[in-house]
Amino acid sequence: MKEPKANLYKSSGELVEEIKLEPRIFGVEFNPTLIAQAVRVYLANQRQGTAHTKTRGDVSGGGKKPWKQKGTGRARQGSTRSPLWTKGGVAHGPKNRDYSLKINKLMRRKALFSALSTKVADKKTFILEGLKLPQIKTQMLVKIFKNLKLEKSKLLVLPETDKTIYLSARNIPEVETVLAGDLNAYVVFKNQNIILLKESLAKLNQVFLAGKKKEENTSIKGKIAKTADRKPRLSKITKKDKPKTSKRPEQGLR
Repeated sequence: MKEPKANLYKSSGELVEEIKLEPRIFGVEFNPTLIAQAVRVYLANQRQGTAHTKTRGDVSGGGKKPWKQKGTGRARQGSTRSPLWTKGGVAHGPKNRDYSLKINKLMRRKALFSALSTKVADKKTFILEGLKLPQIKTQMLVKIFKNLKLEKSKLLVLPETDKTIYLSARNIPEVETVLAGDLNAYVVFKNQNIILLKESLAKLNQVFLAGKKKEENTSIKGKIAKTADRKPRLSKITKKDKPKTSKRPEQGLR
């Protein structure tokens, strides 16, 4: 793939320069299968799973037969807790369950990198320099988006929690704010345009790449330690190495 690059803008919409991006995050090959899996896991984990109804066996009461089987002219009934009755149980209703799914950290990060790389390749990623709002003002943020000529849905990636920016963007339609450390493949693909603050790039490297060197070093040290602890294997004795013995029986002393 080509070296990933994105344009750096000021809040006024002026183009500053084209900057290079981290290829391990923004230069990854597109993997639709992995992204689909990560999105499915993310959406499944948002479900509460608390909807629950009682069947006729769970509802208290109804042990006595309402009326005798024959002779009344009524339809036969065995319990007042049948789904046909008021205050009866629910037939085929929802049951509380755990919808959560699991995906390992490496796969989740690769899906995110693939999604970010796709946005960079489609030129839907914008780097913003020095976004600071003196007060909570929605119109100030709307003006910045107009200067960047962004009309469709936007994802604003912040390096750290900024209450002023968050409250200013909360009331704007199709604008979502997220911390760099909380990025995932779903929110990236959900929005058309990705706006990253310049400080967010360093935060992404710190969160997603800082631990890789440590993991590599620990894995190498672990391999060295394992090989050092191993006992040397004894070589197999071949037929040639076996000492020759005489086939004659030993003669006893006379």
